[in-house]
Amino acid sequence: MVQMKEFRIVMPLSVEEQQSTTGTEGVEIVENRPFEDDVYGKGQYTLKIYRLQSKAPTWLTKFAPADALVMQEEAWNAYPKCKSVVKCPYFTRFILTIDTVHKDDNGQSENVHGLTEEQLAVRQVETIDIASTVNDYWSYIIGSSNIDLSQFQSARTGRGPLTDGWQGQCDPVSTAYKLVTIDAPYWGFGSRLEQALVAGERALFLESHRNCFGWIDEWFGLSMDKMRELEKQSDSSLNKKLGRPCAIEDNEELDEIRTIPSC
Repeated sequence: MVQMKEFRIVMPLSVEEQQSTTGTEGVEIVENRPFEDDVYGKGQYTLKIYRLQSKAPTWLTKFAPADALVMQEEAWNAYPKCKSVVKCPYFTRFILTIDTVHKDDNGQSENVHGLTEEQLAVRQVETIDIASTVNDYWSYIIGSSNIDLSQFQSARTGRGPLTDGWQGQCDPVSTAYKLVTIDAPYWGFGSRLEQALVAGERALFLESHRNCFGWIDEWFGLSMDKMRELEKQSDSSLNKKLGRPCAIEDNEELDEIRTIPSC
């Protein structure tokens, strides 16, 4: 059965400010080029490779050889709308999509993705509080910055701390609506794989958005050159945790063309 879950990540930032932040998503970039179409308008297309052999759950390695746990992601980034499609060449029927819409609200919009009645009936919704912490398998794998946002206050903007009910009180505020759709039609382990990947995406969303705000004093008001340098650092740090190759090294060509917003 196809799993469809919408994560709503409320942020004490405007949509415009989120567009300028650096990313924590680190992968090998195979292709990176501008695109334009009738759905998203103008944006940036990327083809990326994830290598998950060393971090996959033990039960999954029983169903596939290590070299099969390589994922390919195509992404169409036309902020404030983005779409990612993840496939696995070994499991040819597997597909994961993430549709993201950013809005200047506090997570109360009910159908930003324009779903049908049938889709709304199966969609699950979870609002992620970036001030919360989670200790599970995927949060351990992804790692944690150990920033306590319930105590943190930005020196440059005065925003924070994020105490109970902060989503309805802060200004500015915006929400990343991330619709995760997973289909792994494999008898015996498909449902378990779908559940594991939803949990993994949730952990990644939480940590990346926590860092996005927790590091605000490092990026707020910086030039694009400085932002790119921070992007390199965060990319390298996360890749070391995940056992992936760094997406950006000292490659001037990639540095010039890469434009991936974080949140």
